[in-house]
Amino acid sequence: MADRVELSIIIVNYNSGALTHSCIESLLMHDLPKKTEILVVDNNSHDDSVPFLRSDFPEVTVIENQENKGLAAAVNQGLMVGKGEYFLLLNPDIIAFPGAVVTLVDYLKKNPSVGVAGGKLVSPNGKLQFSAFRFYTLMTIIYRRTFLGRTRRGREAVRRFLMRDYNHDNAHPAQWLMGSCMALRGSAVTAVGGMDENFFLYFEDVDWCRRFWEKGWRVMYVPSAMFSHFHQRSSRRKALFGIISNWTTREHIRSAAKYFWKYRKSADPKMQ
Repeated sequence: MADRVELSIIIVNYNSGALTHSCIESLLMHDLPKKTEILVVDNNSHDDSVPFLRSDFPEVTVIENQENKGLAAAVNQGLMVGKGEYFLLLNPDIIAFPGAVVTLVDYLKKNPSVGVAGGKLVSPNGKLQFSAFRFYTLMTIIYRRTFLGRTRRGREAVRRFLMRDYNHDNAHPAQWLMGSCMALRGSAVTAVGGMDENFFLYFEDVDWCRRFWEKGWRVMYVPSAMFSHFHQRSSRRKALFGIISNWTTREHIRSAAKYFWKYRKSADPKMQ
């Protein structure tokens, strides 16, 4: 296709105009592949995100939804509109370090068996944020949300989930990567399909990575590509109180239930 580009960057925005603005600024401040497009899919924000972003970044394509379709559906919109050979999904609260985007794209170019690559995420204070994981089990969620996580067995289960047995300064395969920063090979997306829109929020990245592994595509953590992430764990609350009082916690539990039901008869795919 004559209008093909090398990279399509997709940012899903919902009432996060200021954060998305900072994310885009960080991207434009550093080198990007020569033919790069930036797409913002707005899920019916009420904070003037759309006119704000269109005014400040006329070179960015802003797709304006009239309802909040959920994260997975918005990502799929971006995948359909994007013309890239590669895609990069970023949360609005991501800031790209110099060279990070090019590093991820180059890694995919040099490793044709890799369908998904994620960068190293750090907090604004420079502390590592774990973003490469093993697949959830039901007990993983229980351990992370209750006092059982403080038991010896709970601590070991969480340690394995976070892949603490790996050196997070070295590239390594991961069963799944946090969707906050995820680079994808276009041909792999075509083979696997988009995100499962049954997941409105949470677990869409877990499910997607699992499907890449099942189709024979590797999922890799690439720490040489660094990003800052203003991550707020809004779904992490005390178990009972959080479920009752916090919408994101309830949504996380609902998505977990959908995920476990979907794969109730499936063994975890092997990392190759």
